[in-house]
Amino acid sequence: MIDTVLFDLDGTLLDTVDDLLDSVNYAMKCFNYPLKTKEEVRLAVGSGLVVLMERMLPSGADIYKVIEKFKEYYIQIKVSKTKPYDNIIELLQTLKIRGYKTGVVSNKFDRGTKQNCKHFFKDLIDYAQGEDELNGILRKPSPIGVYRVLEKLNSKVENSVFIGDSEVDIQTAKNAGIPCISVLWGLKTKEFLINNGAVNLVSNPLEILSMV
Repeated sequence: MIDTVLFDLDGTLLDTVDDLLDSVNYAMKCFNYPLKTKEEVRLAVGSGLVVLMERMLPSGADIYKVIEKFKEYYIQIKVSKTKPYDNIIELLQTLKIRGYKTGVVSNKFDRGTKQNCKHFFKDLIDYAQGEDELNGILRKPSPIGVYRVLEKLNSKVENSVFIGDSEVDIQTAKNAGIPCISVLWGLKTKEFLINNGAVNLVSNPLEILSMV
């Protein structure tokens, strides 16, 4: 019996592309690199900040210096253009009313993940975990973040489900040994998700209520 619902963040709960684009381009300008388009950023997100910057930067660039500028700007702007997708708040409220525990496992850096969840969802998310390699939380598809959240929630793998919008989320759920629900309002197409192993697909957040 499912009692815990875990979510990806960017592309699943939150539409974050515009703020990510602004933060990427702030970092690009700091080092006189070419600016990126929204589509370039949209296609590059999902595997964590290091991978995002590897995809954005020319060979030989100092990725970690650019990442520091990205983080500096992203924390400063306080998600000015980010917003929850339609019906997400209603979904989370209904899950809480029905007694489900909720968590987030994201490849966004941990401080940004927690900031986003606190700002938009307050007590609707019980625990949020972002990528934090220095403290042993490897980015997805490693299942370590999933296990950390389940531990914090005192939940079991067999009573959990993971919801995400990408092939990374599908593989993360598989690696963690829990079922995955793939959403169609995020950053990947239906065809792409099916080709990458998606089995359970939803086109509206409220459909999740009948699947958990």
